Amino acid sequence: MASSQEKVAFENVEGADSDHAGNRMAPISADDFGFSPAEQKRIMRHVDRRLVLTVGAMYCISLMDRTNLGAANIAGMEKDLELKIGDRYSIISLVFFVTYIVFQPPSTIIVRKVGPRLHLAAITILWGGCMIGMGFVNNWEEMAGMRVLLGFLEAGFFPSCVYLLSTWYTRYEVGKRNSVFYIVGCVAAAFAGILAYGLMQMGGLAGLNGWRWIFIIEGIMTVVLGMIGYWLLVDFPDAKRKSWSFLGAREKEWVCARVNADRGDVKAQPFSMAKYLRAGTDIKVWAYAMIFFNTTTVTYALAYFLPLILTGNMGFTVAQSQCLVAPPYVFAGIIMYGTGWAGDKYRLRGPIVLFNCMLCIIGLPIMGFHSSPAVRYFGVFLVTAGANANVPAAMSYQANNIRGQWKRAFCSATFVSFGGIGGIAGSLVFRAQDMPHYRPGLYACIATTLLTMLIVGALTLDFWRLNKKADRGERELECDADDNYEPGFRYTY
Repeated sequence: MASSQEKVAFENVEGADSDHAGNRMAPISADDFGFSPAEQKRIMRHVDRRLVLTVGAMYCISLMDRTNLGAANIAGMEKDLELKIGDRYSIISLVFFVTYIVFQPPSTIIVRKVGPRLHLAAITILWGGCMIGMGFVNNWEEMAGMRVLLGFLEAGFFPSCVYLLSTWYTRYEVGKRNSVFYIVGCVAAAFAGILAYGLMQMGGLAGLNGWRWIFIIEGIMTVVLGMIGYWLLVDFPDAKRKSWSFLGAREKEWVCARVNADRGDVKAQPFSMAKYLRAGTDIKVWAYAMIFFNTTTVTYALAYFLPLILTGNMGFTVAQSQCLVAPPYVFAGIIMYGTGWAGDKYRLRGPIVLFNCMLCIIGLPIMGFHSSPAVRYFGVFLVTAGANANVPAAMSYQANNIRGQWKRAFCSATFVSFGGIGGIAGSLVFRAQDMPHYRPGLYACIATTLLTMLIVGALTLDFWRLNKKADRGERELECDADDNYEPGFRYTY
């Protein structure tokens, strides 16, 4: 824990960017703190353990909670709630995203005001309670209502995590961290089916069918993890709120100094709604959001319908389908970390996104059109890897190419909101009337992937043009007239 002397030093250093007259002075360098390379590595490893692994574990349970409908559906929910009638299953899948999208923008403001520990832990505990309630619904209308509530409670989680992660690391450290954060989520997706199959065996206990126990037990796990998260979560690096048994004040200020040297925006300016919304006038913000929409359309389609595709299209049994969901997600985790590492090492973002898109473009036709179920299952590996690896790749792409705390907050909210819209699209593309081949859904996934490739190509040309202008001294990038960020920012291709 920080000593009182460290706290005083932190407050003194925090104000060192300005003299007593309010004039700007040279910022303190990370080298001025005197930490040896070994000490610097120790500090960042500590941040990785407490930040990346904690939010990753909480996102793991979040992803499991929002995508366990497919497993519950084939475990008996479809029969008990009469979901075969009309589009009831698609409706309870997509209503989640209505409130999930609407309530995301305020969350990145709230998390700055109250802190990640309270905000993220509280909503996790509450949506865990909602999950438990889903195990006791009596009809599909009640399930739809619980899904609406779940969307409201989960709305603040992912954009707040994306925002929080981006504030602790420099631009070429964030790729690996985003990958690890999302890999933990993929572990949930990989083994959620196996867990669901195990929980199904509780059918009959206390007079409840197996699918109900999937929601109840996973809800209890969520509540427990939310309680643990309150102690393990950390605050923003520049915040004065305490985090339990974490970095000292001098170490946190060193983190701030290195991030400030990288992009010059470590401290949030006073909140202004006009400045917050002004970020929406930048077309690039919406391009990043559209990339995420395209990506999540495919990832959610797989999450919701892969068990159904494995049973209805490929002929596997329910037990086989629950277990065969896991291997493609394990492969996706390998691709995800490998591309994240390469992106950071070689300072690339766009080419990583394009590589993952190519995996999808190759895998989708194999998954949809080959005559052999085994070969179609191989196509599932490529699509699952490409689509899921593009989630952290897209997160890093947008995080590298924006500057300013409130623009970062706005961009995180719109980015994830469009991901929610992708969730709506993903819950609709594989329609019941298109069984067993789901050709229209495959065409939709191919189209969104091709659109991502076009957007990345356009952004790359624009970044090259703007960087050249900045090199010639014609403009300062990502900086409004009233900003006081450090000069020299360049976009990452």
